[in-house]
Amino acid sequence: MQKRQFNGWLATGLLAAPWWARGAAGADAPALLLAHKAPERLGDVSRYLVSEKLDGVRAYWDGRRLLSRGGQSIAAPAWFTAHLPAGQSLDGELWAGRGRFEALSAAVRRRRPREAEWQAIRYMLFELPGGEGGFAQRAERLVQIAVAAGWPGLQAVPQQRLASEAALRGRLAEVLREGGEGLMLHEAEAPYQTGRREVLLKLKPQDDAEAVVLAHLPGEGRYAGMLGALRVRNEAGQVFLLGSGFSAAQRRAPPPVGALVSYRYRGLTDKGLPRFASFLRELDGPAAAK
Repeated sequence: MQKRQFNGWLATGLLAAPWWARGAAGADAPALLLAHKAPERLGDVSRYLVSEKLDGVRAYWDGRRLLSRGGQSIAAPAWFTAHLPAGQSLDGELWAGRGRFEALSAAVRRRRPREAEWQAIRYMLFELPGGEGGFAQRAERLVQIAVAAGWPGLQAVPQQRLASEAALRGRLAEVLREGGEGLMLHEAEAPYQTGRREVLLKLKPQDDAEAVVLAHLPGEGRYAGMLGALRVRNEAGQVFLLGSGFSAAQRRAPPPVGALVSYRYRGLTDKGLPRFASFLRELDGPAAAK
């Protein structure tokens, strides 16, 4: 985005559009299972299946097309979706490896996919929507689906049981050393369900959460003509600003109003607001123009 374009948006009032006005949530937004933050004490760790939390883009396969968490169609190449089972819903993460989120996000958001970019992307499965039995049974079914596809671009996320909280912390440390961002814990006996549920937990060294962009605030000084901060609203209905964590490119072309973003923070203030909140990444929003 050029400075003239950014200032033009300010002049027209587009940047102050209401909640979801350019929203990430489309009419086809799938109902998905969302995670809670793991508590400090987990109790019996062995009741969970544990996997690495992948730094990717959430993607839902409805049996004929790939959708983002917000319900937008993902323009994957035909050869990519040809390997996915017709008529079978799948939930997972488009992933290009650790530390590759920015390149992955750019590739996934293009309206016209670039073959070379998608060659490096895998669809990592972690849930079978509507599947019967507990999560352990559904996870086994995902492995079978991936094996039947016979294609390295479709894989089931590895799941493991750990015997103790010490083993869990050890596994977390291992993932972090290797450049991962954390762990996911899913109750092995939990039936399939949607919404934010405590049967699915995320374990990370830093707190993070999600919010919707309500408006852009213009920058000043060295950020003149660019983004100064995002006004956002989190799931608790709290409205606050995210003014740090952006790259120069993100300040020139910020997440649009209505986009879903994630942010880091360090605990809560006395008023219950996220302390030292900073932008992490855009999770969902209108597809890129290219």
